[in-house]
Amino acid sequence: DKIFLCFSVGYSAVALNHVIDFKEKKQEIIKPVSPSELFPSLPIVQGTSKRIKVLTRLTLVVSDPSHCNLLRSTSANIRLYDIIAVFPKTEKLFHIACTTLDVDLVCINVTEKLPFYFRRPPVNMAIDRGIYFELLYTPAIKDSTLRRYTISNAISLMQICKGKVSSQSENMPLELRGPYDVANLGLLFGLSESEAKAAVSTNCRATVLHGETRKSACGVVYTVKKPRKVEEEETTVPACKKAKTQA
Repeated sequence: DKIFLCFSVGYSAVALNHVIDFKEKKQEIIKPVSPSELFPSLPIVQGTSKRIKVLTRLTLVVSDPSHCNLLRSTSANIRLYDIIAVFPKTEKLFHIACTTLDVDLVCINVTEKLPFYFRRPPVNMAIDRGIYFELLYTPAIKDSTLRRYTISNAISLMQICKGKVSSQSENMPLELRGPYDVANLGLLFGLSESEAKAAVSTNCRATVLHGETRKSACGVVYTVKKPRKVEEEETTVPACKKAKTQA
């Protein structure tokens, strides 16, 4: 039902999230269940001939440096997930996640005042490594206190990370919002209009491609059409044509 709900509000891909909090006892990373086993028939995305894409995701909540050792190991089950996210609880773990861990997403706690400030060096290093930051937008629609913390923490991150963020909904279906609604929330978080749209589109695609690179230990290349500027167009015009035009 949740998959079909995501389809109905305009999403073409969804990730099944398996969360592990190492504070709890007897936590282990299990092999992800194949989406084809859970959903033998998926809806077709509107306007295309493709079916909605179902991905697998692993989110690790880490509160101690020793918890990061599992991510550094070559666990066979970890490599089976399409997306790997880490939720660091301290500044030290945030620094480790940005600089050394082989992950695709770094999750940010937005429900309370952060015990540390976002610093530019680790954030820039994460961006250079192709890692994106994820904000949970659902607290902003729960109550005024959570909304204040969410907007404050989001703006602090946006001032440094240059819009390299994606978004996530925590509980469905009551708190799920469509892509355009989430993009509008991004404007409250300090994103520009183009950055807000990218947070629910191209940034998500880049995260999936980063996961494919991590799993294959190779590279994934995709092309984006770059709009030509007026100055570039003028420089490409031959000198003889310029002279005729000016005359």
